[in-house]
Amino acid sequence: MTNLFKITGTVTLKKGAGRQLKSGGMWVYDNEIDTFSETVEDGGLIELHDFDDYFMGIGFVNRRSKITVRMLSRHEGEINEEFIKQRVKDAVSYRMDTVDTSSCRLIFGEADFLPGIVIDKFSDVLVVESLALGIDRFKQLIVDDLKEILKEYGMPIRGVYERSDAKVRQLEGMERVKGEEFDTKVMITENGVKYYVDVKDGQKTGFFLDQKYNRRAIGGLCKGAKVLDCFTHTGSFALNAGISGASSVLGVDASELAVNQATENAKLNGLEDIVRFKCADVFDLLPQLEKSGEKFDVVILDPPAFTKSRNSIKNAVKGYREINLRGMKLVKDGGYLATCSCSHFMDPELFTKTIGEAARNVHKRLRQIEYRTQSPDHPILWSADESLYLKFYIFQVVDEK
Repeated sequence: MTNLFKITGTVTLKKGAGRQLKSGGMWVYDNEIDTFSETVEDGGLIELHDFDDYFMGIGFVNRRSKITVRMLSRHEGEINEEFIKQRVKDAVSYRMDTVDTSSCRLIFGEADFLPGIVIDKFSDVLVVESLALGIDRFKQLIVDDLKEILKEYGMPIRGVYERSDAKVRQLEGMERVKGEEFDTKVMITENGVKYYVDVKDGQKTGFFLDQKYNRRAIGGLCKGAKVLDCFTHTGSFALNAGISGASSVLGVDASELAVNQATENAKLNGLEDIVRFKCADVFDLLPQLEKSGEKFDVVILDPPAFTKSRNSIKNAVKGYREINLRGMKLVKDGGYLATCSCSHFMDPELFTKTIGEAARNVHKRLRQIEYRTQSPDHPILWSADESLYLKFYIFQVVDEK
């Protein structure tokens, strides 16, 4: 395709289809489409029409993907360089108003009306994850706009690293790619805690920015406390507990790479005598700790997504019930449990029900302190259900009385 902004054709919905789209959603699935015009090109822009030829908007098309159309605009008019730049400007302006931008997610795909692309800022490095064929063609333009806008805000960028290596790209008919080498070890400060972020080999884009304010929320409960942080990754909750005055913190993760990074982060903050880390499977370790009579003032459960599809929800529920049940048994009477799920498919109602079942199974009563979601730099776009994925509870755990 020679013209980046050329409308390549028309996609028409089946009669009665597109209900999610019509209520504000951003996606059109393959089974909702009636026809494609002959000129449609995968990865190109198309006009979307309803069954009666009513104009619905402009989006990217990819007939190899189950999510066949990702909407870019609901209005008639030209998609051009200025259109893209305004979307990027709006995304940056929103972050300036809502979060600490020293390190944050600057573009969050559909929730910023730039479907299929995620860009995180770690100090002066951008990490780009492109997940859809259509937006991949606009990737360089978006990055260039972002660098220019950040420079105007006094935040020059020294490097951009691509982490488009997620498996989901293969569902789009795309190769998994990573960027060219430069010094990608970045130090950031979040909530007063320093971290080395490995943008090259760390999970996702290198660090989980979405828990920023949830990590801060547990601080007040950790002063003088004995803390257990499960699925610690590079130690973020554990270090927030340590810097808040915990007497001792044990962070656990199955990844030796993550544990080594977490240990390095503890030293970076002068917390190596208070915060220590262990490489172990949490599901194996929690029963061992219980058997040995261990109890903690605060237990934190921040597991990876146990389900990435509707088909595996049953097994995910078992996993969440098991770790919450085990975690509650390790909390002293009157102590605290912070627990979360980052799976979009584990919706808030199901997650809440699962925690309640775990509490009943071990004869514990929960007093809810807070319910939170992801940090505002990961905005939740109503009607785009996939943008709400993180659920975070803090409870006081008390024995049945």
